[in-house]
Parts: sequence; structure tokens; C-alpha cells
Amino acid sequence: MILNDHITREKNLSNLSLADRRGNNTRTSVRQFTTGRPVPCSVQSRKAAMPQHCLPPRGQDDALAEMTGASSENTCPLLVPMLGRMWASTVGRLTPRVPHSQQFISFLKIHRYSCGPTVYDRAHLGHACSYVRFDIIRRIMTRFFGIEVIMVMGITDIDDKIIKRANEMNISPVALARIYEEDFKQDMAALKVLPPTVYMRVTDNIPQIISFIKTIIASGQAYATSQGNVYFDVKSWGKRYGVLTTIYPDTQDEVVGTDKRHGKDFALWKAAKPQELSWTSPWGKGRPGWHIECSTISSAVFGKQLDIHTGGIDLAFPHHENEIAQCEVYHQCEQWGNYFLHSGHLHVKGSQEKMSKSLKNFITIKDFLKKFSSDQFRMFCLRSRYSSGVEFSDDTMDDAKHLLQAISSFIRDANAYIKGQLVCDPVREDILWERLANTKVTVKAAFADDFDTSRAVAAIMDLIHHGNRQLKAVTKDAGSPRSSVVYGSIISYIEGFFNALGMSFGERQVALGGDNSAVLSNVIDELVRFRAKVRHYALALPEEADAVPMEGVVAAEGAKQEQKEKRQQLIQERKPLLEACDSLRGDLAAFGIHIKDRAAVSTWEIEEGGQVGQQTKKKS
Repeated sequence: MILNDHITREKNLSNLSLADRRGNNTRTSVRQFTTGRPVPCSVQSRKAAMPQHCLPPRGQDDALAEMTGASSENTCPLLVPMLGRMWASTVGRLTPRVPHSQQFISFLKIHRYSCGPTVYDRAHLGHACSYVRFDIIRRIMTRFFGIEVIMVMGITDIDDKIIKRANEMNISPVALARIYEEDFKQDMAALKVLPPTVYMRVTDNIPQIISFIKTIIASGQAYATSQGNVYFDVKSWGKRYGVLTTIYPDTQDEVVGTDKRHGKDFALWKAAKPQELSWTSPWGKGRPGWHIECSTISSAVFGKQLDIHTGGIDLAFPHHENEIAQCEVYHQCEQWGNYFLHSGHLHVKGSQEKMSKSLKNFITIKDFLKKFSSDQFRMFCLRSRYSSGVEFSDDTMDDAKHLLQAISSFIRDANAYIKGQLVCDPVREDILWERLANTKVTVKAAFADDFDTSRAVAAIMDLIHHGNRQLKAVTKDAGSPRSSVVYGSIISYIEGFFNALGMSFGERQVALGGDNSAVLSNVIDELVRFRAKVRHYALALPEEADAVPMEGVVAAEGAKQEQKEKRQQLIQERKPLLEACDSLRGDLAAFGIHIKDRAAVSTWEIEEGGQVGQQTKKKS
């Protein structure tokens, strides 16, 4: 289902300040920090209130303002472009802050924590959608805005589901977790998702988790029970709990069949059941609760302030909500996380339910990649905002596939034009240069507006449309001037755009795949070149005889007839050559290799999943 209710709630939250949340009279709006519009309060007063070490270096204000397109007089100078317009799932009481690191290399260094997988089974397409979307955002930050991202991903390798599955398979939970952790990493590599700076397993951080829990107990916000469990005391945290979603679970304070004090309390440490994997703690043998894992790991690396936290929208409550409470108690700080980015659900066509293992409506990443490519899935993800729900079906994947084919076709035609293989009327260079410049501005603005990839891709497709229009004016005048530089610049920008986002335009290897893809590409080049020579020979017939004077008509008629018969004989003799060329073109098309016969040469391009591949997949 489309997350309209959630979006409305988040927008309302983004307009609330810390003072609003706590009922104080002082009102300091943080609206601009999440929407990019001017701040109602004074920028200078905000700067004056901040510690000196939190301010950017001299001159940084103007540079940031230039990138956001806003004046430093009426816009918060601490914004970086994409965060300045990001109305992500921002904590309602957030105050404007610069990223934690004060090292302004290029622009900034961002500290990001990502909730990783619970490794008890293969990852499915719902997981892929979230991780690919956030990989795209990471690439936008680094490649388009020069921001270094230090990223940590937590791996939940001990959990109720892991223990249950391990018992079913009659192997140890540790062995099961290692198998599916490696499987997950292989899936991410196949999807071209950049690995984090570091993976951190829960089981490698048990001592740190125990210490973290002890500190929360000492602060009075957690309690141990006689059964060996430890719970976070939600009531003791008061109104500070629920700042992210303002949602409380539909539970009563009266609890039955549990050792909790209140129904809203959540586990920090779980007492071990008989023959379960466990660790020794001050409260007896047991293992960590779910939420404490991420709080401990992110705090161990980044300390008391985190710039960006990412995860699926289903993690907003209770997982991220509980992380916030735990960390702010542990660090005794007013605000631990600056931004929470939540990706929308992936829905199966015709269903309002998200794709998930529990609903048994999932497609594994490995099964998906047997039918579609990673580039096709990445284009599917690019066509919507990361925060929105998206519907998966063969039709939506075909739309993504057709976009890739249109881009690839333009690049092939533009390269053919540059090489003189496609001859056109003179092009309007001024128009194309202007379109290219406008596209660059539009793309940068779209990425700065909450990472709006759909608008950026639309700008690229519009540029391709205008480039194609001028390539359609084909002429036979081989001496027609060529505008190679402008088309070379357009190709370079388009290939750079998609390469930066994790796709492989400009390289035939993307469609061919495998370690020997470059060799195979050269083989196809030679095959197409040989076919072109055969075809040109078959078509190179003698011209018709020129007109002769009247007195020579009688004598010339015999020669003309003889030449005509010879021409017809050559056509018949060479017809099998042309038929063989056509047959080869048809056979290669079945495998997705399409040959285009032009005036001087023949070119080729790849369409992934040709007829043979599609038929084979249908049979399987």
C-alpha cells in the first residue's frame, strides 16, 4: 500500500521543534532543515548558539549556499544540498546540525549506520529494493556531491528465527548464520551494491552489548527480572519516547504471562532457553534483544552522534524508535540520530501487502537475477522515490528494460554518428549544448531535493529525446559536416551519470557478462564486420549502361542486353550470400544481438533476454 498516512505523519513531524514537542514557550522551527525553504528564525542567532567547533570553516557558508542555490543570508549555512531538502523520516524534535565529522574534505564526511539482514534465509527482492535504493543515495552523496560516507552495517547473526531454522536443519545457529551471511554478500555484489566500510556481527560484540545494558540499568531506565531478562522501562523515559513515529503500540499496561512491568517495555537481554546458544552476563546466561544490537554497534563506532540511519519503513517502529531511546539514555544526550531515512515497501502486483518471507509472497534475489539483470532492477528503483512504496511486476520491469534499451540505442547511434557511420544533416549544436547544460542543472537540483532519482532520470531521457531528433535527419551526403564534440559530450555525461549510480552503460560487457565478456565483445565485432564485407560484395553490382548516341543504338542494344543478363546472373549467384547475411542477423537477434545495417558499415547492440533466452526461461 502507498504510505500516504506515514508520509503525512512525517511531514507533520518535520514541522515540530524540540520546544514544540516538550511544551516550552520557546519556538524554533526546523522546517527549513527538512524542506529547504527559508528558516523562520535567525540564521545568525542559530550560528551564534552553536559551539565554535560545529561551524564550517570560513567561506564554507557561501560554497554550501551556492550548491543549494540559496542565499546564505536566509538559508541555514550548515546544510549540505541533499540533507537540506530531505524530508526523510526526521525525528520530530531534531535541531539543525552539521554532520558529526568536522573534516571538510571536498565537502563533508558523513557517518551512516544501516540495519543489516537477519541471516537465517536467502534475501528476497524486498530486501534488494531497500539496499539498492540506499546504495543509490550513497553514490549520489559521494559521486555528485563529493561527500565521503563512512558506513557501518550490522549483521544480526543470533535471533529467534536463526535458532528455529538451525534446529530445523540440524546445524548450529552459528553455522547457519555464516552460510546466509555469505549468501547475502554475494547477492549484494550481484546487484552492484557497494559494501559498507565495515560489517559488524552481533556475536562479535556481546561484551560491548552487556556493558551498554549495564549503563542503561544504572541510569534507571531499565530493570532486570528474576527470570534473567532485562527490559527497557518505557514509562521511565516519559515523553521522550515516541519522537520518531509518535505511535504507541496497542497494548495495555497490564501484562499477562510475562515478567515485564509494562506492556510497552522491550527486551534488552533475553534469558536463555534450554540448549539455546547463550552468553554469560550479570543477569545469567542469555543473548541480546533485537534493538540493543544496533544501538551498541553504531555507538561503538560513531559515538554519541549519528548523522544518518537507514532502513526499511517497517523498522521505524519499534526498532528505530527503541534505538533512539536506548542511545539517548546511554549517551545522556538530547539527540542521538540526526536523520532516519526509510525506504518504502516493495509490493507484488495486485497485492496491498509488502513482499516478505512471513507472507510467503517473495522472490529471492537469485531467482530474480535468472530473469532480469541488476541494471534493469536498478533502473526500476531509480524510477521512484526511495521513500515511496513501489509495485513489482513483469510490466514494471519491462518498462525499466525498455528505458535501458532506449538509452543504449541512443549511445550506439551517437557513437556511429561520431565515427561517420551514420550521416545526418548538420545539427543545431547550440540547441544541444543548451540542453546538456540544462540537464546537468536539473539533475543536480533533483538529487538535492530528497534524492529525487525519478526526476533526474526523466531529465536524462529528455536529453536523449532531443539528441535523437537531430540524428533522425539522415542524408546520403557523405561530406556533410559532423558535430562530434557535442555528441561526445552528451554520451560522456550520460554514461558518467549511470556509471556513478552503479550501472554500466557504454560497456557491452554489461549485457554479455562473465569474465570473458571483453573477448566475446571483440568476437562479435569481427563477426559483424565480416558479415558487412560479404553483404557489400553481394550488393556491389555493375551499374546500368549509360545512354548512347542514336546512330549507335542498334549496336548498343546488344551490349546493353548482354550487360542486363550478366547483372541478373550476378544477382542470382549472390542471392544466397544476402540470404545468409539475413539469416545470421535473425539468428543473432534471437540471442538479443541486434545488427543495424547502415550505408557504410554495420553496427550491433545487445538487448538482454532475447527470444531464445525468454523461451528457455518460460520452459523452465
